[in-house]
Amino acid sequence: MRHIVNFQTDLLRTFVSVIDLGAFTKAGEALGRTQPAISLQIRRLEELVGAPIIKQVGRTLLLTSEGEMLLSYAREILRLNDDAASYFNRAKIAGVIRVGLPNDYAVAFLQGVITEYTRQNPEISLELHCGWSAEILDRLRADELDIAIAMVNGESTQYLSRSWVERPVWAAVEDIKFDRAQGIPLAAHPEGCAYRSRMIQALDAANVRWRVAYTGSGIGGLQNAVINGLGISALTRYTMLPGMRILDEKDGFPPLAEIRVGLFYKHPRLSDAGIRLVNHAIARLDEAGVSGDPTRAHVELVRQ
Repeated sequence: MRHIVNFQTDLLRTFVSVIDLGAFTKAGEALGRTQPAISLQIRRLEELVGAPIIKQVGRTLLLTSEGEMLLSYAREILRLNDDAASYFNRAKIAGVIRVGLPNDYAVAFLQGVITEYTRQNPEISLELHCGWSAEILDRLRADELDIAIAMVNGESTQYLSRSWVERPVWAAVEDIKFDRAQGIPLAAHPEGCAYRSRMIQALDAANVRWRVAYTGSGIGGLQNAVINGLGISALTRYTMLPGMRILDEKDGFPPLAEIRVGLFYKHPRLSDAGIRLVNHAIARLDEAGVSGDPTRAHVELVRQ
């Protein structure tokens, strides 16, 4: 019989709390334990892993490669454990959940998933906050949000639970007409938007002239700009509207780079209602075939 290591949920909860809260003392306060007790649990977990999982550089806690992998598993184990505990304890699903959604990503599908959950649980009050991905993640770090959907890059994998990949497409009105000599007219979000940067990078790499003909922060304004023939934009297939068509290499438009989107939350700060919402969203993402494997995605992102 093979030897099975038992990763106890209390050890994993301590580990995730230390990482999400950024300090042993804060984790101890959240869990009602002393700092020596927290340190002892982390050492016990390292014994089970057979390698260090956290290293401290100055006042900053950093994960080792083994710690990165364990964190992904720990989030999944705790998410399922807490959902089961909430169900069998008949915990009341109520309260306020603050969710951040990015301007620079089409979130119609996720908005539908979230509102579906609140319709099923009418005692939940939902607060939706829209902004740029970097701003949303800053608000999550400051405990101003409970759950965040945001663009993922190599530097923003903290609190990441799931991620998926979107490949934007070039969108134009069906009867678009423009003079290439004057530059491709672009409809874009303001500077700092991942979609905007991918359009510019792709056109620059192909030596295609371009100009920004429309700038707006909302997806609706961008769609209207395309429909009205003001410019060409990068959208997802989910946000293409009737009357639009996709432009590709046959039309002289180079492929756009992928965008990775993630679901983020601080496990120690999330209520039973929040955990249920996360599980509901992940289930819908899995059904749609867009939710990535959490452990593989997390490691891939760290290596970028």
